[in-house]
This record gives sequence, C-alpha cells and structure tokens, in this order.
Amino acid sequence: MSDKKATVLFVCVHNAGRSQMAAGYLQHLAGDRVEVLSAGTEPRDQVNPSAIAVMAEEGIDLTSSTPKVLTDEAVMASDYVITMGCGDKCPFFPGKQYLDWPLADPAGKGVEDVRPIRDEIRGKIEALIAEIDAKF
Repeated sequence: MSDKKATVLFVCVHNAGRSQMAAGYLQHLAGDRVEVLSAGTEPRDQVNPSAIAVMAEEGIDLTSSTPKVLTDEAVMASDYVITMGCGDKCPFFPGKQYLDWPLADPAGKGVEDVRPIRDEIRGKIEALIAEIDAKF
C-alpha cells in the first residue's frame, strides 16, 4: 500500500442531495484514507433538508456542508469522478476513473423517500472503498 491517497469527486446537478450524502458517507467510512470532494453543475443555495435529516440518522452531520460549483480544477485533482445525473455537463479528462451512479434525485422528497436513496448510496460507497483500498 502506498502513501498516496485517492481523491474522489462526487458530482450531481445541484450538489444538494446525492453528492452530499455520498461525500458524507465516504468521509465517515474511509476517514483520512481518502480525499473527498463534491460539486454540482448548477448548485443550489443549501443542502436538501431531507438529505441532512437522513444522514443525521446515520451519525453523519451535513449541516455545515454547502453546495459548490463544479470546476475543471476539481476534476483534474481527482482520481475518481463519480457522476449522479449531471450527464454531459461534467468535463472529461483522460486518466481519471469515471463512474456513473444512476440514483433517484432526492430534490423535493421527504425523509421517507430519501432513506432508500441514502441506503443505496451507502452500498455503493462501501464497494468504492473496497476498490480504492485495493488500488491505493
């Protein structure tokens, strides 16, 4: 195992739900073994309150998270770029590992409807950590 940390960038349209939950899980489950970034192609003003609530149920605090705009620099700094519905708006740079996770958008949904999205994200994050641990 090398001293290099993987950098993972989660990208969705608003950077207010899916990508924030994914970033929260990866930071929580992988700790300092991974650098975690998230951004959106059209970021909202705040993180989805239902996403904050369901992540709090898991002991993960997203209250200080803020949506950020996607930049070329964030993509270039990342080993993994994981998209969640941003389509062709995400810039492509050779040498990056791109993954697309087709997840339901939690925008406008209540806690009951966001929990299954959260749980699906957790499963994907656990598999991602196993892959990163094998590579880095």
